Parts: sequence; structure tokens; C-alpha cells
Amino acid sequence: MITRRRALKIFAAAATVPTASFAQDRRYALGADVSMNLRGPDEITTAARAAAWTEIDRIENLFSLYKESDLTRLNRDGVLRNPAPEFVELLKLCDTIHHATGGRFDPTVQPLWLAHAHGGDVTAARGKTGWHRVEVTHDVIRLADGQSLTLNGIAQGYATDRVTKVLKDHGLTHALVNIGEYSALSGPWQLGLSDPAFGQLGQFTLSDRATATSSPAAMRLPDGTAHIIDPTGASDIPQWSTVSVCAPSAAIADGLSTALCHATAVEIPLIAARLDVPLTIRLIDLSGNLRTL
Repeated sequence: MITRRRALKIFAAAATVPTASFAQDRRYALGADVSMNLRGPDEITTAARAAAWTEIDRIENLFSLYKESDLTRLNRDGVLRNPAPEFVELLKLCDTIHHATGGRFDPTVQPLWLAHAHGGDVTAARGKTGWHRVEVTHDVIRLADGQSLTLNGIAQGYATDRVTKVLKDHGLTHALVNIGEYSALSGPWQLGLSDPAFGQLGQFTLSDRATATSSPAAMRLPDGTAHIIDPTGASDIPQWSTVSVCAPSAAIADGLSTALCHATAVEIPLIAARLDVPLTIRLIDLSGNLRTL
């Protein structure tokens, strides 16, 4: 599997916190380049950094499609018994976003993605999708015959939220976490919005919020399909060149930025209203025009 997007670029960190040191870590996890920008006393940042990387490893062992994980075992066996509470929590959030978006967010799209990527039978693969056929309880997660899940459209955001909480619990008050999505403690952190076709089109600041962006055409599958697929089958062509969402959590921003790529300008406000959380949505259309909702 391959990294699916990322157009946000960090331009500049927030102003230096008085008497605080600055630390930056970079690694690769969950199919993304991971970085943490931390400001605080060394005795706090050292312990917080170690705990954050431990949390990233733990989340990757749950949700990764790139190595053996609880998710790959579920896809292989069709069932996962006694799932981790975080697994159930994330799938419950998937359910919320699935219904809010009218099915445009659907983790069961994985067989369809693989069919486009590897020259498979797209029609047969579409028949295997269907979030309503996935059973999720605290005791078991069960897939229907032939199903498999991808959490690539939300797991990076969920990991970003978890790591941000770890840093906060260790006493940090000023940090920027990037696991493909961004989450800020305090701020302001200045970010730039870029599109793979039209370049940089704007800047904004992030403070105590999270943001995620999706650009369908940033990568095309071998058959020419944009790598963010509409699981409803309503459209083969994305409505937007880039979608960027700011939300209270990176997981919500991540899931929405994925789903809204195939939603119309009329549908997007309705979807946002169903979620009933404060959102800022930036849309770059196929002609390079930027609008903010």
C-alpha cells in the first residue's frame, strides 16, 4: 500500500515560548512522514517524546496496512475477537462519519481500491463493499464474506489525536503533531495549503485544533482512477482537487477530508450540519479556485 496524499506544508512554527527549549522528531509510521514539534522544559519534553513514540508504535500495531497488525489479521481471517478498545472506538467513529456523509466514507472500499490498483474485477469488488455488513461490538469485529477494511482515511488522524493527548498528559502545552494530519496544542502555528496541480493557494493558522487535507489527483492508480474512490459509485471523478478540513479532532478532519472529495458543494454544508461540530472546510475546485465554508 502507498501513502495516499498530503498537501499541507508547515511554513513556520509559532513564536518561541519564553525559557522553553525546542525539540523536533521525525520518523515514518502509518504510511506517513511523522514529525513532532515540541516546546517546553527538557525534563518534560524528553519523557513526552518517548511516550509519544510508544503510542505511535501501539496504534500502528492496531491499524497499519503496511505491516502485520490487528487490521491485517481482521482482513485475513474475517473476524477479530476481543478487539482493543481503541479499535472499537475508531470503528464507531467510522460509523458516525459514514452515515453523516451518506456513505461516501466507507472503510469497506478496500477490495475496490485493490481492484483498481491491480487490474482486478471492479464490478465484483464493488459487490464486496457495504459498511452495513460489518459487525462491530466490544467482543468481536466481523466482516462479511470477501470484505476487507482500510482505515487509511482516518487512522492517521486518530493516531494524531492519541499522540496529542499523550503529550498533553505529560504536561506539554505547546506542540504540533504531524502524522499525515496536523494537531496543535496552543499556537498559533502557521500552515500553508497547497494543491498538487495549482500550487500554494493560501495560508492559515492553527491553534488547539486539528486539520487534514486530501488531494485525489495527488496519486493515480494504474487504471487512471484517482486514489480516493467514491464507495457509493455515484461518481468516478472527484468533485474537488483538494479538500482541507479543520476540526476539533484530527480523526474527524481526516475522515471528512477523504469523504468530501466526492461530495458536491450543495451536499457539503448538509454533511457538516449532521456532524454538529465546529468545522472549517477549504475547497479547491478543478479549476484551481479556493473557497472556504
